[in-house]
Amino acid sequence: MRYWLVMPAAGAGRRFGDRKPKQYAPLQGRTVIEWSLAPFLADPSCAGVVVSLAAADPYWPEVANRLAKLPDRLPDLIIAGGGVERSQSVRKGLAALGGRAASHDWVLVHDAARPCLAPKDLQQLLERVASHPIGGLLATPAADTLKRAGGEPRQSGAPEIEQTVDRAGLWRALTPQMFRYELLCDALDRALATGRLPTDEAQALEWIGERPLLVEGSAANIKITSADDLLLAAALLKGRESIPAAHQEHP
Repeated sequence: MRYWLVMPAAGAGRRFGDRKPKQYAPLQGRTVIEWSLAPFLADPSCAGVVVSLAAADPYWPEVANRLAKLPDRLPDLIIAGGGVERSQSVRKGLAALGGRAASHDWVLVHDAARPCLAPKDLQQLLERVASHPIGGLLATPAADTLKRAGGEPRQSGAPEIEQTVDRAGLWRALTPQMFRYELLCDALDRALATGRLPTDEAQALEWIGERPLLVEGSAANIKITSADDLLLAAALLKGRESIPAAHQEHP
C-alpha cells in the first residue's frame, strides 16, 4: 500500500532548553529527526516525504546532506515551509503534495521529535487502518492515575488536585496518524478557517464528526520534550540495537 509522509519540523522547542530545536539534538550518532525519518525512508511503500521547516532553518542542510549519502533508495524528499503552530505546518506540508497525492491517497503525519517509532508499529498501523473509511492513529491506553488540577494555589505555588479522572477508555495519542489526503486537507482547512488549532490531526477529524481508529502502539514511541527524554530515547534505541537480528520482529 502506497502512502505519503508529512513531518512538521518547524517548532523551536522552547521547553527543550537548548540552543538548537529538539529535532536537531544529537542522539546515538544521528539527530532526533533522522531517527524519526528512518522507518519511512526504509519503507518501499512510502512514496514521498514532506518535511515542513521554519524559514531559513540553518540546521536542515547538514541533515539533508547526510540523507543524500544513504546507500539505499530514498523516497522523494520535499521541503515545505512551516507555520507558527503544528497544524499550520502540517497543512503547508499537505499543500506541497498538491499535484502528487491523489484525493484518496493515504497520508501519514509523524512528529519530528518521535525518534523511537518501531517499524513493526508502523506496519501494524498501515495494516489496521488500510480498510478503515476515515483513518486512524497509533495510541496507547492510559496506565497512570490521572489528576485534574484546579483553583488557585494556596501556599506552595504548586497546583492542587481538583479531582481524580477515571482513566477507563482514555488513550494517549501518538504518531504517526494516518488519513486520506483530501479528507485531512478539508478537516484542517475548516479548523484553521475558524481560528481553531487542533493539537493533532485526529482532533481536526473529530471536529467534523469523524471517528478515527485507535491502533495500540508501543509506549516506547516517546516524544522528546526535555533533556531527560533524550536520555530515555538513547537507552531505548541502544536496547533495540542490542537485540540480535534473528530475535527482532520484522514487518
